[in-house]
Amino acid sequence: MPKRSAGSAGPSQRMLRVAEEVRHALSAVLARADFRDPDLAGAHVTVTEVRASPDLKHMTAFVSGLGKDLPDAQLAALKRAAPYLRTQVAKAVRLRYAPGLHFQPDTALDYAMQIDRVLKQPEVARDLGPRSEEDQ
Repeated sequence: MPKRSAGSAGPSQRMLRVAEEVRHALSAVLARADFRDPDLAGAHVTVTEVRASPDLKHMTAFVSGLGKDLPDAQLAALKRAAPYLRTQVAKAVRLRYAPGLHFQPDTALDYAMQIDRVLKQPEVARDLGPRSEEDQ
């Protein structure tokens, strides 16, 4: 199998596969919601994506609430619970090293909604609309 060069773009198949396994394991732990932290008690956290570092020692989990932004208090609570979550993920996913977990708010939905609003503006819709034959 050829080695990946440092300049190659994109994650490897292994990085993608392991990140997806970690996402599933992390989602299962968060679904149980057995936390002592009052900021996480009853919280509904969705793990939308996990990105792995090339050495698989660090995982960045992008999280959101159910269809809305995760409050800052819950994001801070997730960061405090990272050692516990790391242990739970390590039990579920067989890796040489238990990956460090880092949490980031997922802003992809907000960005998509912002783009949708821009595209629906009359002046933009006019420019993007179908062209008549006399315009061409």
